[in-house]
Amino acid sequence: MFPQIVRRLGLMVFTVWGAVSLTFVILRLAPGDQATVQLGPDAAAADVAALREELGLNRPILVQYLEYLGGAVTGDFGESYRLREPAMTVILDRFPATVVLALTATALALVAGLLLGVLEGRSPGRLVDRVLSGITLVMQAIPPFWSGIMLILLMALTLRLLPSAGSGDLEHLVLPAVTLAIPFTALVARITRSSVAEVMTEPYILTARSKGSSERAVLARHVMRNSVIPVVTIVSLHIGTLMGGAVIVEQVFAWEGVGSLLVNAVGNRDYAIVQGATVLFAVVVVTMNLLADLLNSSLDPRIRTEATA
Repeated sequence: MFPQIVRRLGLMVFTVWGAVSLTFVILRLAPGDQATVQLGPDAAAADVAALREELGLNRPILVQYLEYLGGAVTGDFGESYRLREPAMTVILDRFPATVVLALTATALALVAGLLLGVLEGRSPGRLVDRVLSGITLVMQAIPPFWSGIMLILLMALTLRLLPSAGSGDLEHLVLPAVTLAIPFTALVARITRSSVAEVMTEPYILTARSKGSSERAVLARHVMRNSVIPVVTIVSLHIGTLMGGAVIVEQVFAWEGVGSLLVNAVGNRDYAIVQGATVLFAVVVVTMNLLADLLNSSLDPRIRTEATA
């Protein structure tokens, strides 16, 4: 188990380095730069050149990269020129709002997805399975920006039950969390359905039933324990997609998280914010993947055996 953790930690470092480097390259290849955006298109060439020199943008790319990499190792991504604060300070101030949104959406998706998946998997091919499978397929295909707008029109403008935008309290959290959870719920349901349907045909399930165990006991003690393993894996791997979806959802609902901060920073070429937020998302994703592997090992002894073999 310990060698497996060491290998994964090494892979995590390599992945984060790749994200750091790729972000640096993409920002430098994009048209325009921070000096041009900051001064505006009508600025004099001499002023732009002076600001580029002040920001270090006229130095060789390799020198800029090494300085950026050295700062990234210590968590120093520079100062946001728009907000006049250290980039990581601004990002970490917004990060809790994104975490709350992502965790709430994940909890909603797990509860609803597991319930739908079990209902489908218990009777594969029957009417309930076909109807619920069709519903989950539609849910997975709906883009978050469209479902978010539809929820605003229905719940905020028509029924006036919830606020249409903003952040800070439970009422403002409901609509963006539900919007973010919709496609994730469908994914969890489809994975759970396949896993439950497969586990229900295993010999030990027939043995448990022959011993007089009730259907509820069979589901709780045997089916769910073995069916949840692929769900745990999918949830951890989906964290990156969830973070990406949060960027869109936060914009739709004016939720003050890292996603909306990142969108504004990209538009304004605020390199420090973009680089810091990207690295933070990369660290979250690889950490969740490692935790998923450890959790899968604890749920399935066969994984521990293969890891130590």
